[in-house]
Amino acid sequence: MKALIIDDEWNVRNLLRIHLSQNGFEVIEAENGLEGVKLAVELPCDLIILDVMLPDMDGWTVCKKIRETKNTPILMLTARTDTKDKVKGLTIGADDYLVKPFDSDEFIARVFALVRRSSILEVGNAQNTITFKDLTIDIDGRQIMVCEKPVEFSPKEFDLLLVLAEQPRRAFERETLLDKVWGTDFFGDFRTVDSHVKNIREKVRRAGLAYNPIQTVWGVGYKFQLADKRK
Repeated sequence: MKALIIDDEWNVRNLLRIHLSQNGFEVIEAENGLEGVKLAVELPCDLIILDVMLPDMDGWTVCKKIRETKNTPILMLTARTDTKDKVKGLTIGADDYLVKPFDSDEFIARVFALVRRSSILEVGNAQNTITFKDLTIDIDGRQIMVCEKPVEFSPKEFDLLLVLAEQPRRAFERETLLDKVWGTDFFGDFRTVDSHVKNIREKVRRAGLAYNPIQTVWGVGYKFQLADKRK
């Protein structure tokens, strides 16, 4: 496994490198945002550790640029505890968020949770594709097509849409979606689900899908919305 660390502080990179190397990762390092984006785009890796505060561009901008071409899981690091910052990171495409200083065991747990969920998707049936009107989910290829054109989703966005689409008549509670997509070892809250739903809706809308595929079930959570049940 290969991890990319994007952080301008050598001591932080060194600490992260030690933890990751001890757990079987080959580590690549970048000390600024520009270098980080270049490495993320050019080199295959299984995980990106991204600091919010960088000298040339902030981590949110770096995350956006990476998400233009790559779905690699991104764990953002910050010394800021503001919930709005966390929600912002998740909204623009980060998969998890960790506040510094952090416990090494928690860091490694989050790392493996991200890698595991992005590479091994537990599918409840034997279908290779799920197809609705103008929307196709290629499970094996982890690709979503809208109006016969591919649309880029982060690993968590893909997993979330798939969970809902596999059981389109079921209303899922947010807690259930957190467990299914992020795992029971995830330390975030329900707003993580909300921000990813918002991203999915916006991406399929921009891609030309004429209906909203995720319906809000008030007081419960979300369910998949079929094309003939637009509201």
